[in-house]
Amino acid sequence: MEIISTSKGIGGQLTEFRKLVNDSKRITFIGTVGFCTPFAELMAFVLRKMDKQMAFMPDLSFEKARSIISTPHGMQLGESADPHADTIVLLGGLAMPKTGTEVAAMKEMADRILDGSENKLIIGVCFQSVFQKMKWTESIDFDYIIDADLTNRLLKT
Repeated sequence: MEIISTSKGIGGQLTEFRKLVNDSKRITFIGTVGFCTPFAELMAFVLRKMDKQMAFMPDLSFEKARSIISTPHGMQLGESADPHADTIVLLGGLAMPKTGTEVAAMKEMADRILDGSENKLIIGVCFQSVFQKMKWTESIDFDYIIDADLTNRLLKT
């Protein structure tokens, strides 16, 4: 894997993401319920003024996909949506061992979602190299991975 660029903070992560999906028309975020949902909404927020159809699909539940829509309260899940897309964003929570998502099943689902798309793009967004550590990169042909590290400080004032 080749490092293309580095950035800092959530702003840097979102800027890199926006650049990658500039030419995408339909984007489906796939992640775990609860943990990944707010990340999908946050990433969708930087695309809110662009003409893109976006959806969130929980885990491997094709039929449970929901649109991501802009509301006065930010980006939120809307009505049921067709998850077929030209771009999928796999969120790192999927690869965490406790979720039980099998990489082979996710690869099949990715192929299903991208089926019929002329320009196909698979982006992974994760923390602390979870896709690499869990060997998802050996089975899924990611075009890009946005990999962030977290440093936390708890301060008492």
